[in-house]
Amino acid sequence: MAPPRNDLRPSPPQGGAASGPAEPVPRQPTLGYSTLAVHRRAPGVAQVTMSRPAVFNAFDEAMIAELDAAFAELATDASVRVIVLAGEGKHFSAGADLQWMQRASQASREWNLDDARRFAAMLARIANCPKPTVARIQGAALGGGVGLACACDIAIAADNATFAVSEAKFGILPAVIGPYVVNAVGKRQALRLALAATRILAAEALSIGLVQKVVAVDALDAAVDATVTELLAGGPMAQREIKQLYAQLATGPITDAVRELTAQTISRVRGTDEAREGFAAFLDKRHANWIPHT
Repeated sequence: MAPPRNDLRPSPPQGGAASGPAEPVPRQPTLGYSTLAVHRRAPGVAQVTMSRPAVFNAFDEAMIAELDAAFAELATDASVRVIVLAGEGKHFSAGADLQWMQRASQASREWNLDDARRFAAMLARIANCPKPTVARIQGAALGGGVGLACACDIAIAADNATFAVSEAKFGILPAVIGPYVVNAVGKRQALRLALAATRILAAEALSIGLVQKVVAVDALDAAVDATVTELLAGGPMAQREIKQLYAQLATGPITDAVRELTAQTISRVRGTDEAREGFAAFLDKRHANWIPHT
C-alpha cells in the first residue's frame, strides 16, 4: 500500500473517457459514493471508477469501504454480468493515501489490525466476485494499486502504465496484496518486485503476467470493450463455476482429489438449463439467451 508519490510524471492524454456512458447502475438510494463513480459501461457491464484524481486515486478508509460495498452490490445485481475497475484521470491508483498511512503509523496495534482486515476483506471481495472483473489501467499503479489489478481476473494496461510494489521504500511491506501478486506473477517475480521496489513498464508487466494485454493509450477503452464482449458471450453460470473451480486449483501434481473435483463439477454443470441453452444456440446458429441485446 504505497503512499502517493510526488515523482509521478504527466502521462499523455487518454483516449476515451475513463468511465462509460453515464447511465447509473441501479442501487439502493441510501448508498452513496464519495470516492467512486459507478456507471453502466454497456448493457450488462458496470464500471467502478476510483474518483480521487487529485491524489492519483490513492485510497483510504473511505474508498476501501466503498469499493467493498460497490462490488458486494454489483455481485448480486442480476443485470450486471461484468465489472470493470478503472481510475479517473491520468493514473489508475497510487496505492495508499499518505494521510491514511500517517494515521496508521500513530495508531494502536488493534486499530491497525482492524484496518488491515478491512483492506484484506475488500481485496477478497473483488477477487471472489462471482462475475468476471477487468482492471483498466493507465498511468501509475503503485503498491495497493498493483494489488487491485492483481485481484481482478483480467488486467488490461495502456502502454504508458507503470507498476511498482513500493512499500519497502516506506519501511513497510506489501503484506495484504502479497498473495494476489504471487498468484499473478509467481513467487520469484513477486519477491523481486517487493524487495527491490522496482518500477516496471507495461511491457515488462505483460511479460511476467502482471497484466494480460497492453495497448496504446488511445486504444485502451476499445481493448477493454473487446474483452468485455468476449466475456458476455460466455454463460454467466459457467463463468461463476469457472471462478469457483479455478480458485481451488493450484500448480502442481493433479491428485485423485483434484480429478474427482473436476469430474463432479462438469457432471453437475452439463445438466443445467444454461448448458442446454448453450448447445441449442450453437446448433441453431443463434445467440444464446444470456448475451445482452445491444
